[in-house]
Amino acid sequence: MLKGKHIILGISGGIAAYKSAALLRLFVKAGAEVQVVMTPNAKQFITPVTMSALSGKPVVSEFFTANTGEWHSHVDLGLWADAMVIAPATASTIAKMANGVADNMLITTYLSAKSPVFVAPAMDLDMMRHPSTVRNISMLRSYGNHIIEPAEGELASHLVGKGRMEEPENIVKALDDFFRASKSLAGKKILVTAGPTYEKIDPVRFIGNYSSGKMGYAIADHAAARGAEVTLVSGPVAIVPENPAVKVVSVESAREMLEACGKYFPSSDIAIMTAAVADYAPAETYDHKIKREKDGLDQISLVKNPDIIASLGEHKRDGQILIGFALETDDEFNNAVDKLHRKNLDIIVLNSLRNPGAGFRTDTNQVSICFRDGSRKDYPLKSKSEVADDILDVIESKYAANN
Repeated sequence: MLKGKHIILGISGGIAAYKSAALLRLFVKAGAEVQVVMTPNAKQFITPVTMSALSGKPVVSEFFTANTGEWHSHVDLGLWADAMVIAPATASTIAKMANGVADNMLITTYLSAKSPVFVAPAMDLDMMRHPSTVRNISMLRSYGNHIIEPAEGELASHLVGKGRMEEPENIVKALDDFFRASKSLAGKKILVTAGPTYEKIDPVRFIGNYSSGKMGYAIADHAAARGAEVTLVSGPVAIVPENPAVKVVSVESAREMLEACGKYFPSSDIAIMTAAVADYAPAETYDHKIKREKDGLDQISLVKNPDIIASLGEHKRDGQILIGFALETDDEFNNAVDKLHRKNLDIIVLNSLRNPGAGFRTDTNQVSICFRDGSRKDYPLKSKSEVADDILDVIESKYAANN
């Protein structure tokens, strides 16, 4: 799966840089075109001459080539790459990546990269455990970077523990698996809903909720990356898809979302309903701003909004997969399973507002995926990007079983 891929191999200054030569050789052997970017300190551990000979390209390390004055464009590199791999990633480089400290060519290239980024940490045991490193790696995860966890074993300090850069063969396998998964949903049509709905009171007021849409947008992006034809029906949010292949249908109210879903659901193979749809809407709306002194808003009469997911469940055909979400605060699992059966869902994704870092307006989520037979899979707190992949992995397995 790496044949013809453009890969940036970033090397920072740690003893594990000696493994980067083997990693580069494996990428080239797999048919990838590799551009090496080294930090100045990395050159103390392995020479640019070695890496240039293996890659067939001059190594990029400085912003300018001293003897020619040639400028190396980190922006062009970021656009060229299909993937960026930073191996080894030292504690210093990870900290700079997490906090945007763009003081060398490797970090500026990372900040410009449009491709997936894979980070292979390598450092001593105590550095790996330090709260600042733990926080910085967590931040990188929240940005959507793929962390290739270091292995345990004897380190350069002769301490034994976690901190060894993963072996080159396993890093190559991680990328191969990633690109293999990128076409796993080719030919499938997927409908995703995301964000809140706004139920209008007057031209300046509405009933809504705190949904940011981040979970639904992550699922749409990752489904499109796996080759699916994705239609994203989105309520009002302040984000856009990262994947240009995602088709966005913008709506505002629950009734508009129902209409859009009714249009796209019949031709969809899979529907993933992450939107936080308002349960109620004002019975009466106004075409002018209500003045507190004159009209008042002491009471608002409400009417129930249509139950979008229940409506789709009623019309679901054989072979279609319908996934719902449940955000609960009490008796979470039983409430989620009840919703799954009442609304004829195949899977329901449960998250609890009791879990720190989960729910609205966060970059992370902690979910349990529940099935019709009463079983469930529980996951730790992860970035919403990683949660999207977990959900899609389960959906792929379910779709394969149904077809």
